Amino acid sequence: MALRAPAAPLRPVATTPVQRRIVRALAHEPGQPPSTRARVAGRVIRVLLRSAWEFGPDSDAGLVRIQRATDLAGRFQLVPRGTDITPQELAHGHSEWVRAGAVDESKALLYLHGGGYFFGSPRLYRPFAWRLSAATARPVLMVDYRLAPRHTPADALDDALAAYDLLIARGHDPSQIVVGGDSAGGHLALALLLALKERGAALPAAALLLSPWVDLLCEAESHTANARTDFLIPAGKLARLGRAYCEAEGQVEDSALLRPRSADLSGLPPSLFVATGGEILRDDARSTAERARAAGVDAEYQEWPGQVHVFPVFADYIPEGKALFRHLADFLRRAGA
Repeated sequence: MALRAPAAPLRPVATTPVQRRIVRALAHEPGQPPSTRARVAGRVIRVLLRSAWEFGPDSDAGLVRIQRATDLAGRFQLVPRGTDITPQELAHGHSEWVRAGAVDESKALLYLHGGGYFFGSPRLYRPFAWRLSAATARPVLMVDYRLAPRHTPADALDDALAAYDLLIARGHDPSQIVVGGDSAGGHLALALLLALKERGAALPAAALLLSPWVDLLCEAESHTANARTDFLIPAGKLARLGRAYCEAEGQVEDSALLRPRSADLSGLPPSLFVATGGEILRDDARSTAERARAAGVDAEYQEWPGQVHVFPVFADYIPEGKALFRHLADFLRRAGA
């Protein structure tokens, strides 16, 4: 699928070294070779993060160990001065609103974090969330959905639906809501759209799907082809995890929850799919974007070579991660959102 270039190139004036670094970061485009910082970050992430998952035990205790480690890391996530973080009570977890600078309160961005359905939290994603709010000029609702091993993706979908219902109850018009998610959260965002469609509910204005894990059976070709090049996800571990989730639900083939890649995607809102060239979830995003376009959806696909899975989460270290937030905002403008 061809990549769609931005409508106009970014040409800011840079006079100081700091400004020049910012300009270089924002100027990155999909399809370009990775920066030196991105290559170094990928190697470090492979050693520190992928190894921790790959060589950990295949058990509930192993999942909980990673969960606790990332919960601890979340306590040290910082946001710039002027960022407002407000707790949001939902039935489960500790969801929160993130507002960076001036935002339009009539709009909202409901975001579902990644983490294989067994780790991750709004607190861990604060550096990502404030950038997303600043780029889109929207308040971002980071949903703390329930996680394995105590819960299933079906429980997470219930939590996502509850969050969407909350936005409607607060008076947000669906045409002013954007839904987003990455990895397992991208899967959950797509499942949320399909569940709303099945309900006959009004759908949000647009969707941002970053490296979505859209087939829990992990049958796309890139799960094998990119098993060695993925900096973050061990393919065998993810496949075993996906099979366990499917077995827990007891249905697979016709399940829009477990295999949204194979669902009827017609009628979905404009959607941006983003993936990296060497990750195992590349074909999940690419093929789903192609199927969405074939179903009449205004779907775009961006592929970034040489980047780590969900690289904007590592925007503190990867300049392309910073640049992607501009692309997300540009897409929402093109989509009328």
